[in-house]
Amino acid sequence: MAAAPVAAGSGAGRGRRSAATVAAWGGWGGRPRPGNILLQLRQGQLTGRGLVRAVQFTETFLTERDKQSKWSGIPQLLLKLHTTSHLHSDFVECQNILKEISPLLSMEAMAFVTEERKLTQETTYPNTYIFDLFGGVDLLVEILMRPTISIRGQKLKISDEMSKDCLSILYNTCVCTEGVTKRLAEKNDFVIFLFTLMTKMDTGNDDKHTLLAKNAQQKKSLSLGPSAAEINQAALLSIPGFVERLCKLATRKVSESTGTASFLQELEEWYTWLDNALVLDALMRVANEESEHNQASIVFPPPGASEENGLPHTSARTQLPQSMKIMHEIMYKLEVLYVLCVLLMGRQRNQVHRMIAEFKLIPGLNNLFDKLIWRKHSASALVLHGHNQNCDCSPDITLKIQFLRLLQSFSDHHENKYLLLNNQELNELSAISLKANIPEVEAVLNTDRSLVCDGKRGLLTRLLQVMKKEPAESSFRFWQARAVESFLRGTTSYADQMFLLKRGLLEHILYCIVDSECKSRDVLQSYFDLLGELMKFNVDAFKRFNKYINTDAKFQVFLKQINSSLVDSNMLVRCVTLSLDRFENQVDMKVAEVLSECRLLAYISQVPTQMSFLFRLINIIHVQTLTQENVSCLNTSLVILMLARRKERLPLYLRLLQRMEHSKKYPGFLLNNFHNLLRFWQQHYLHKDKDSTCLENSSCISFSYWKETVSILLNPDRQSPSALVSYIEEPYMDIDRDFTEE
Repeated sequence: MAAAPVAAGSGAGRGRRSAATVAAWGGWGGRPRPGNILLQLRQGQLTGRGLVRAVQFTETFLTERDKQSKWSGIPQLLLKLHTTSHLHSDFVECQNILKEISPLLSMEAMAFVTEERKLTQETTYPNTYIFDLFGGVDLLVEILMRPTISIRGQKLKISDEMSKDCLSILYNTCVCTEGVTKRLAEKNDFVIFLFTLMTKMDTGNDDKHTLLAKNAQQKKSLSLGPSAAEINQAALLSIPGFVERLCKLATRKVSESTGTASFLQELEEWYTWLDNALVLDALMRVANEESEHNQASIVFPPPGASEENGLPHTSARTQLPQSMKIMHEIMYKLEVLYVLCVLLMGRQRNQVHRMIAEFKLIPGLNNLFDKLIWRKHSASALVLHGHNQNCDCSPDITLKIQFLRLLQSFSDHHENKYLLLNNQELNELSAISLKANIPEVEAVLNTDRSLVCDGKRGLLTRLLQVMKKEPAESSFRFWQARAVESFLRGTTSYADQMFLLKRGLLEHILYCIVDSECKSRDVLQSYFDLLGELMKFNVDAFKRFNKYINTDAKFQVFLKQINSSLVDSNMLVRCVTLSLDRFENQVDMKVAEVLSECRLLAYISQVPTQMSFLFRLINIIHVQTLTQENVSCLNTSLVILMLARRKERLPLYLRLLQRMEHSKKYPGFLLNNFHNLLRFWQQHYLHKDKDSTCLENSSCISFSYWKETVSILLNPDRQSPSALVSYIEEPYMDIDRDFTEE
């Protein structure tokens, strides 16, 4: 029977209504019955008949009903989303609607994980539930899978940003609304499609990572003003309480968020579940029980259940979802640590440092270290089924790596690094300085003792303990070494070095390099860099080195590791070369003893050794291939020549390089390359935005001396004994090559 038009004053809009809509309103001319719409939608989801989507209602009807039920306008947004997401749409308006929906659901997902809601709302999540009930989940699945549809031989495309928005909304709905995950898992084509999204990555060539490309981009950025990322970071930092909130989320104990005292047991059980062959059967039993319970709750609401919102009342969650909630908490901590790490590397770094110090991020992480970040776990929980111990794919492992990256960013060239210690350890630093009869480090004296770590050990000491216990094949070794090295970077501190030497760090590094004969290039580079910072200018460190490397066989293994890749070991070569120069200019019995006994210092002191290093350092880099990783080779070669210049031996070293060129049958090749590298060095380091303090602090050589030496080497006068052109024969001259970025 055809439906009659609705009266103008009814508030439900003009036009015709479907039979399902009429039923929801309780017949023509009646008022909407509380809860009836949601119950019918839920039954429609279970049966596949009747009301199942927002598109089955008029916008006016939904707006009127929203005034009573307070659905946050989600059904109306879904109606618009359906209208704007047809096959021939450009999806611009569609993406704008997704941007409106996303924050409505993400706030509830955060509340779900962090338990920040009233007890009366223990099991009700209106926005995510309403979104799913009005067909939002199915609609987003359809939108996401549009690229799998071909029209006239052409596949549709949606932007990566739109895909991310859809996935974010689906994720938050899965977190908060039971049953959604199971329904999505049953869509085999959708699950397979999700795996195809994992291949979307930047496949650009490595040129964009070169210093040439970065310098060119920097020049463009200067004319354009601050980047979008810089503007966004400044905007976030201007939000009152934003960083404080991040620090609280990062440091809150997981037991506080889960409301259970048996966190560790539950988390272990969660890993066991993942690794158990019976897990699928158990999951299906849980899902079936929940489905039966939810259906019963819909048809026969329990006493006292709210009929206005029509949401099913569920009992306390089972143990498995509780453990999953803990994993969600870990994932949130991961994201928070990542955001803090990005902010620490931005232009507002000092402001961020002050804020996270004030909000006690470091002491909070120290308190979580043993129980969560580097907790002890059983052998069965170390790896998942079908994986090995080198796998980095579990949240537990990713949390550790992100934590170490945060420590590296926090400590690098900043006096707040001393917050990683506790009061007793700070006193130890003072005692080391007093015993050595040297001034205390000013940053130690200025450290606010109320903001440092508490407990028996500070965060740095805890890190050293787990570092020394790490298995040889562990993927954590690289990040651990980087985090500890960042503590030593900057102006060399004898007290800092001795603090770490007393804890056996040097012996541990040498064991890994020599005795375990580490094969990983990344780990070796991080260990060589750390060893260089630990030993630089420190006589006690060289004595310890000589005591550990006490045979020629061990020393040859050590040299083999150094010479296997100078890109990885050149920072150690630089530190030893600088230390040798300082020791040779000191009058001290202890220093004289080390100079006469240390194999490493004796090896580096030989001119043929220095020339061999110098030749290879220049030969393995070119302007077009310089990156942030290998530019250190150029600076190490400059250090060798600056020290030669101090001793008035620069012409000798250049003449020897010329001879080595001829012996290799490539006259002019090396010195032309070095000339181009030095020209680039001037462009790169003399730029007004470049910070030269890193070069000064790492070498204890003034930047003016760096600049003078480069200028002398680039002198165009062929009569100058210290100019490169004096050693390049005319037929082989090639010093004016244009290496600017196209």
